[in-house]
Formats: sequence, structure tokens, C-alpha cells
Amino acid sequence: MYNFTKYIICIVCLLAAVVTASATHNEEASAEKSKPDVKAIIFSHITDSYEWHITTWGDTHITVPLPVIAYSSEKGWNIFLSSKLHHGAYKGFYIAQEGEYAGKLVEQNAAGEEIRPLDLSLTKNATAMIINSAIMIFLIMGLRRWYKKRPLRSVPKGFLGALEMFVMNIHDEVIKPCIGPKYKPYAPYLLTVFFFILINNLMGLIPFFPGGASTTGNIAVTMVLALCTFFIVNLSGNREYWKEIFWPDVPLWLKIPVPLIPAIELFGVFTKPFALMIRLFANMMAGHAIIITLTCLIFITVSMGPVVNTSMTVVSVFMTIFMNFLELLVAYLQALVFTMLSAVFIGLAQPEARHKAKVQQIEAK
Repeated sequence: MYNFTKYIICIVCLLAAVVTASATHNEEASAEKSKPDVKAIIFSHITDSYEWHITTWGDTHITVPLPVIAYSSEKGWNIFLSSKLHHGAYKGFYIAQEGEYAGKLVEQNAAGEEIRPLDLSLTKNATAMIINSAIMIFLIMGLRRWYKKRPLRSVPKGFLGALEMFVMNIHDEVIKPCIGPKYKPYAPYLLTVFFFILINNLMGLIPFFPGGASTTGNIAVTMVLALCTFFIVNLSGNREYWKEIFWPDVPLWLKIPVPLIPAIELFGVFTKPFALMIRLFANMMAGHAIIITLTCLIFITVSMGPVVNTSMTVVSVFMTIFMNFLELLVAYLQALVFTMLSAVFIGLAQPEARHKAKVQQIEAK
């Protein structure tokens, strides 16, 4: 009887262990499934897309479909909404899920290989830049209309007064000192660049439509801005500027037979816009990534118990609020730094004019 009871107890304990292990495994599996894919969330926010995701209601994704404009050598021009691609290929076009063209519009050639058509689609970033540019034009034209209707010495108040303060600060404290006496032809470009970057940075911090698009966190956007500065700098450079690059005022043995210093100076011509591109892109992308990661901490720590999850939720909320305020400062600073460096590079392309201005200032004193 004793042995029989012992066997029953052993069997019950064994079954309890199996059930407990199975339940634990199922809980871990469900916890793993419920954990958010932070990497996917970050890249879905930073990277471009063919639709504008607004929110998710249950299992329903609320999105704004955007126009897809593609030219194929076989199918010609095709224009349709991105919603046509939700259920697979449409007219032979589809969004690649993996590989070299992941997330891009592709088609298959006769050999079955994925190739890229000429893609002129109005993507999320392109749409955001159009909206942000319209906001910038509306604000600047509003300030212009105010001055047009009032006497010359009138001073605007409120929001227009703050906008004028930004314009005059960039114009008088950044553009004039950095470029020198010949600053006027470049002031419109530099003011436009400043407000374009600032508005795009600020709109990227708004978490709902029409904000939330990380346009300045896209390296293609910052590359175009840097290329604009690159062409303006080198096309406006005077003879003295090019002389300092190809025949600088250094000992002769540093120029011939091996053009060491000219090679370094020429290399610097291309590193300047590269630095502009990377600085703006990296700072804005990193800021967005940090904010999203801090927000995801709430959902990552759910499986660690209520105590850990509650404490990390409090930390996440406070750190996210702090980072958002910090990003407001970064949004302004990055626009200012890009504009200031562009102005400095333009000023360095006119060393003769700057030298004459300094001589005149010394003589006047």
C-alpha cells in the first residue's frame, strides 16, 4: 500500500512538472510573440514609404494612399494609388519585401529578375516636403503681405513678430558676417534653406498627420540640400579661391613634383558638402530613433512583471518628454548650423572680397 501511494505521488508530481513546463513554455512563446519588433518600428518610421500610415484601429490600418508614378520599358507610364499594391502585384508592379530593393517598387523582367522601373512616385517624404514647403511659403508670404500693407518702420507683433525675429537674426547675425560684403545674392537661398530645414525638423516631431515624416532623417533629402550648397559655393568662387586650391601659397616642394597640398585642398572641396549632408541626417535620424526606442520600452518590459513594467513606463514617459523638448532645440540648432556652415563655405569661396573688406575696416578705424 505504501509503495502504491508512493508511485501515485511520483506520477502526480511528474504530471504537474510537465504541465507547469508546458504552461511556462506557452507563456514565454506568447510573450515573445507579443514583444514589439523595435528595429522594424524604428525603420518603418525613418524610411520612406508609398503610403502615409496614420494609426491602427484593432486589426485595421488607417493609411492615406499616395500616387504611384512608374515608367516601365515594357508597360510604359503607369499611374495608380498605392492601395492597389496591398494585395500583391498590380499591373506587374509590387513592393519588394527583401533583397537589394526591399521596400521599393519593382517589377520582373523576362528572366524573372527583380528590376527597378523609373520611379517618380509621390512617396511619404515627398508629400511631407510639399506640405512643409507650402507651410513655409504661407508663413513668409504672410509676413510679406503684412509689410506691404503697413508703413516701412512698422513692427509686427505676435507670431509674425517672432517670424521676423528669426529672419533678421539669420540675416544679420549669420549671413552678413559669414559671407562678407557680397552677401545679398546668397541671402534668399540661405534664408530658404534655414526655414525649410527648421519646418521639416519641427513637423517631423509631430506624431500625427500631416506630421511625423522624417524628411531630414532621409539621407537623400540632406544630400540634395548639400549639393545645392556645393554648386553655389564652387560656381560663385572667384579666381583667388581656385588659386588657393590648385596653387596655394605654400613652399614649392609641397606642390611639385607631387601636388600634396593641392590634392588635400581639392579633397576638401568635396568633404565640406559631405559633412553638411551627414551632420543633418545623422542628428535628426538619431533623435527620432531614440524617442521611438524609449517609447517601445513600455511594451518590451510587459513580460518582466508589473513592477518592472510600471517603473520602466514612468522612466520611458519622462525620458520621452525630455527627448522631445531636446529635439525641439536640436531642430533649431541643426537648421542654424547647416545655414551657418553654408554661409561660411560661400564666404571662403570669395577670399579676395573678404580681404578687401577687412582692409577697409582697418583703414576706417
